[in-house]
Amino acid sequence: MDKFTQLTGVAAPMDRPNVDTDAIIPKQFLKSIKRSGFGPNLFDEWRYLDHGEPGMDNSKRPINPDFVLNLPRYAGTQILLARDNFGCGSSREHAPWALLDFGIRAVIAPSFADIFYNNCFKNGILPIRLDAATVQKLFEAEAASEQPWQPTIDLQAKTITTPEGEVIAFEVDDTRRHNLLNGLDDIGLTLQHVDDIRAYEQRRATEAPWLFPGRG
Repeated sequence: MDKFTQLTGVAAPMDRPNVDTDAIIPKQFLKSIKRSGFGPNLFDEWRYLDHGEPGMDNSKRPINPDFVLNLPRYAGTQILLARDNFGCGSSREHAPWALLDFGIRAVIAPSFADIFYNNCFKNGILPIRLDAATVQKLFEAEAASEQPWQPTIDLQAKTITTPEGEVIAFEVDDTRRHNLLNGLDDIGLTLQHVDDIRAYEQRRATEAPWLFPGRG
């Protein structure tokens, strides 16, 4: 998993509440478990004018010209501004996979669905909770900017610095922060103890060899 330390990137406004995981990545794309290749189908039903299916050539599909991520201003978006209850619906981990594959590393919202929130941290995405009034100010600042609006998120300092120079503090669990700063997912955390795991396996193979047929 890639480390998340500091990010300065284009922020796009997803100005609707209750964006569910089926909107983020529709159910027909859940057949793969590779974690990659989902970016072209992120927000598929909003992003395209036709019905998407796995294996389609997305470069030939009709684009919805009114969808925010299709606008030239938001090319290369890495940060989403969102509303309440982002990531609600089914618990599919494919939702953060699709966001990450598209290039989004952070989502700022007043609230998130719990499972989606947890899955973000496990996949290298930083979900930031701010009160609704502060999020509204960010939406307004983005809309007022003549250029693509690019805030800086500093996970070490737990701050967002807007292009206008305002510094906004946010809270994040220390363990999750540590894991993101160091690029550690659940597998990475386990591998930190690989020497202990091997030592235990060797000891158990000696103590109970019948549990390890063919070993030795």
